[in-house]
Amino acid sequence: MMRSVLAATAVLAATLSASAVETYGPELEGFEYPHEVKRFGFSSQRQDVSMAYMDVRPERPNGKVAVLLHGKNFCGATWEGTIAELTKAGYRVIAPDQIGFCKSTKPAAYQFSFQQLASNTAGLLSSLGVEKAVVIGHSMGGMLAARFALMMPERVEKLVMVDPLGLEDWQAAGVPWLPIEKAYEGERKTTFDSIKAYQLKFYYNGQWKPEYDRWVQMQAGLYAGPGAERVAWNSAQTSDMILTQPVVHEFPDLRVPTVLIVGGKDRTAPGANRAPAEVAARLGRYDLLGRATVARIPNSVLVEFPELGHSPQVEAPDRFHAALLAELNKP
Repeated sequence: MMRSVLAATAVLAATLSASAVETYGPELEGFEYPHEVKRFGFSSQRQDVSMAYMDVRPERPNGKVAVLLHGKNFCGATWEGTIAELTKAGYRVIAPDQIGFCKSTKPAAYQFSFQQLASNTAGLLSSLGVEKAVVIGHSMGGMLAARFALMMPERVEKLVMVDPLGLEDWQAAGVPWLPIEKAYEGERKTTFDSIKAYQLKFYYNGQWKPEYDRWVQMQAGLYAGPGAERVAWNSAQTSDMILTQPVVHEFPDLRVPTVLIVGGKDRTAPGANRAPAEVAARLGRYDLLGRATVARIPNSVLVEFPELGHSPQVEAPDRFHAALLAELNKP
């Protein structure tokens, strides 16, 4: 009898948890962004796609443009606080959602690569008349920012990578490859609770703040909405892109001024859960990776926040933005 009661209670709790998650459309319809969302339509890989973006102008322009590139589990909206600080400082800020993410098109068939996403971003900037910008990327967006700078250094005034993925080659380190179909099965099981648990462990060193829930809800609402299958498939594809397209080996080839900002408590290492325990223990050590990385990138500086995690711009926005602007103001 007690087992039946416990089972019923568990089912009820799961039902309540699921019902508490607000669902959004396949292009994040229903989730409000902090600024007007515009669209850049173009043809890519023999299909028409649409890239959502915010283009925020400052009251007192300093003549510079900052491009903000989101991470895999984030969107352009997550840069809300950074947009406010940069525009206050005079920057025009452009924050796109990459194809396959957030408010942009979720293609049924697309060959995802960092080169393709960088090319898409360059096309957006050209359409807006922007030829050169400060490029700031967080998490997966940091890998993308590095690829953008490697491909088009003449378009990058300064490169800023915030807790970027790809400071190590996980596959070479021992993380086994996962077929996209298997990754898709895992993505279909994504819930508010699973997203929160992952971020709590790897992003925030076990310390949660209520304001983080909004960004978990943003992702969970996509996975629970009417576009769930397409969202999960694109997510599986981009997870494969992150694992199999390392940029770390090309860091010495970067030829733009570079700022690397890392939280010392960050332990993000995609696929580490599939690796042997002794391999997983060595991965995601941003307290060590930051210093090793700047030693390999010419003309680079490291900004460390030893007590912060994967998202310093969310975890400690005042300190992060003060450090970011200090670096951007350097000649």
